[in-house]
Amino acid sequence: MAAPLRRKFLGRLTLPERTFVTDALRTETVGGVILLVAAVAALILANTPLSGLYQDVRDFSFGPGSLHLRLSVASWAADGLLTVFFFVAGIELKRELVAGELRDPRAAALPVVAAICGMIMPALVFVTVGAAGGGNLRGWAVPTATDIAFALAVLAVLGTALPAALRAFLLTLAVVDDLGAILIIAIFYTTHINLVALGLSFAGLAVFWALHHKGVRGWYVYVPLAVVIWALMHASGVHSTVAGVAMGLMLRCTVREGEECSPAERVEHRVRPLSAGLAVPLFALFAAGVPVSGGAIGQVFTRPETLGVVLGLVVGKTVGVFGGSWLAARFTKAELNEDLAWADVFAVASLAGIGFTVSLLIGELAFPGDPRLAAEVKAAVLIGSLLAAVLSGVLLKVRDRRYRKLCEEEERDEDQDGIPDVYELDSPDYHLRMAAIHEAKAAEHRRLAEVAAAAESGDDGPA
Repeated sequence: MAAPLRRKFLGRLTLPERTFVTDALRTETVGGVILLVAAVAALILANTPLSGLYQDVRDFSFGPGSLHLRLSVASWAADGLLTVFFFVAGIELKRELVAGELRDPRAAALPVVAAICGMIMPALVFVTVGAAGGGNLRGWAVPTATDIAFALAVLAVLGTALPAALRAFLLTLAVVDDLGAILIIAIFYTTHINLVALGLSFAGLAVFWALHHKGVRGWYVYVPLAVVIWALMHASGVHSTVAGVAMGLMLRCTVREGEECSPAERVEHRVRPLSAGLAVPLFALFAAGVPVSGGAIGQVFTRPETLGVVLGLVVGKTVGVFGGSWLAARFTKAELNEDLAWADVFAVASLAGIGFTVSLLIGELAFPGDPRLAAEVKAAVLIGSLLAAVLSGVLLKVRDRRYRKLCEEEERDEDQDGIPDVYELDSPDYHLRMAAIHEAKAAEHRRLAEVAAAAESGDDGPA
């Protein structure tokens, strides 16, 4: 009896999954570059003579106070704009559970274990460093998140290509990270709860679900309802981004008869550019602006809370993601894709240490009564993410030639039918098309050979 085939870790994606990952990450890459520009702009504004104006704009408050919505510009960015980001994250998670890498529990085990270990280890590093130095441990969750957009922006700046399997692994890590982050925010950083507002918010979510599953369409129905749900969630004391994830998870990801794509795919296609290109960069513009001087940078490496964040991102994330991947593969007896090496997994694990958007948000929530410490933690997030980017950049560049070769093989389409050849190697039609192409080329070469021979014999003749 033949031995059962061992599952592949980081094996080739199915064509629909590869297409989805490519399209999704293309938008995230563009958004990540914009995010990077916004972060640099924030640092410039906060560390130049424009810092006073920047601070005034960031602290300017507006909105209806009677509805508990008179918020500063920075709070509107964190509570409002990031809800759009988490709405897209909710759709991504739902899709992964229904049609993506997480639909098969056995296949999902590796990225999920890697992501969970990649959250636990940074938290342990932070707590260890903080406890040893007598620091405030409330920020334990700051280094647990991965910023997929910022990570892809680093890849774009470095000009490094990643094979589809590694890109999908990174995306799945980020999706599970986002779910973990929203659970952490809801459970550990909710100080008070208004049960009436929370109950009304849940009622709004129920109406949202009922309308959606009855097939009601129209942005003019859902956008006002979403705003009401968001406002009630904000008034309840639970962070309002939870409403975004909840609504994202409610969208249907399956395709019904007569539909070209699912409602979730259609909505995500429209909202993702808004999230990646506007919402997240604007949040970064008002969250990443912290004073950075020589003394401030030095203090990041001496204060236990900030040192814990840096080490959590650079060391904890890398060790957690890589160790979780290796252990999961070991105990599930999954074989690593023969085109890749464990060094590639280590490089992607270090790339996961780029924690920006959600880490900045948790940094604000962790120390609401100590703005100075919150600002120092933000500086630590920036420095830790920068160090993780440099480390991952070096590791990925070492294998860049190999990655480019794999990417070329994945993209090759010699029969010009719009489907990469690697997905058609078992198709008789593909080989017949390739045979016709080669026969046509051979016929052309025979014709050219005859022309060349005739010309040569003509030259050898009498003048």
